[in-house]
Amino acid sequence: MKKRTWRAAIAVLVSTVLMMCSACGGDAADTQKHGDAAEETTNMPEDGSRNEAEDAADRGMDAEEDTGDSSGTDAKEDAADAGDGHSPDVSALKEQMGFRVDGRTLLDANGNPFIMRGVNHAHTWFASELGTALKAIQETGSNAVRIVLSDGAQWTKTEAQTVADILAICKNLGMVAILEVHDATGYNDVDSLLQAAEYFVEIKDVLIGEEDTCIINIANEWGGDWNSGRWREGYTQAVPMLREAGLAHTIMVDSCGWGQYGKCIGDYGKEVLESDVLGNTMFSVHMYGTAGGTETSIDENMGYALDQELCLVIGEFGYNHSDGDVLEDYIMQRCVELGVGYLAWSWKGNGGGVEYLDLALDWNGARLSEDWGEIVVNGPNGIRKTAVPCTVFTQSDTP
Repeated sequence: MKKRTWRAAIAVLVSTVLMMCSACGGDAADTQKHGDAAEETTNMPEDGSRNEAEDAADRGMDAEEDTGDSSGTDAKEDAADAGDGHSPDVSALKEQMGFRVDGRTLLDANGNPFIMRGVNHAHTWFASELGTALKAIQETGSNAVRIVLSDGAQWTKTEAQTVADILAICKNLGMVAILEVHDATGYNDVDSLLQAAEYFVEIKDVLIGEEDTCIINIANEWGGDWNSGRWREGYTQAVPMLREAGLAHTIMVDSCGWGQYGKCIGDYGKEVLESDVLGNTMFSVHMYGTAGGTETSIDENMGYALDQELCLVIGEFGYNHSDGDVLEDYIMQRCVELGVGYLAWSWKGNGGGVEYLDLALDWNGARLSEDWGEIVVNGPNGIRKTAVPCTVFTQSDTP
């Protein structure tokens, strides 16, 4: 696949220097909140103008809305090269499916509705804490956990065997694993998205056979600008790429605008779903101060998917952020009322001024943060009160 632009390389270098500088004042890994430059750059105002020109310039892209431009001339060739060069065997893939989307509902391998209740875990930067963190997350009652991986573009590549180990641990703990590549966070070039998709193709041998306990979230917050057209352009290539490689998993697609522009789902979500020969794609909105700052914005951003009978999850949310206060209680309330899943950001390891987003103060979960962790885990619409285990872990026989 074509490598990223020199601007992207500079961005990564700057990120690395910042990490090194912050290490002077403490643990460098703790600055890795949401993939170094992720959530701190989620702070897009509602008019979509938050440093958009700077984000675009850093990535060699213009930030005009809905141009539908592909950012790399090799993007379609790369997508074709990553597949097997011919149309997927749809019948075989359907037989292989575990989780599957049915309108607004995610069904497990037993045909029962499954509503995610869980958290995010930043595995890529805290690999040594994997076993401790996952056990602690399971003890909150979480039925799902979203795991940060790396395709090697910015951070150390998560090897296939490590992914196999993650899946085995999650399965043993009775939690559904949602796997996401974090390296394309905020990038606007289609090639970075396709590189994330290609990573899952590369490790497909450890993924095939795990369709009933694993969901593939191709790329975290790909698309920093609010460009529905480019979002459609990218995902209508990336989704078929996974199917051509023989992956039948439910695919999760994040909104653009650093995950907070749910309108892209309203604009082109059906086209992205139709690009999937299995129709097995769900959508994710991330809610911080922009998408999650008011009851109106929360309802609107959920409605873009739900009003079209598209399957939705709130793949990340906080209770406060640099782009404003978040109505976390209302987010969780509406998720319970509407049967929508949620995954809170994040277990532990946030840094760079947003340490308040740590749900736990210890990796083993001995202490939860009072303003955040206690609300998510023990609140009236929290995990303990609303999470139902996936029936693939509670029923011995599947149809």
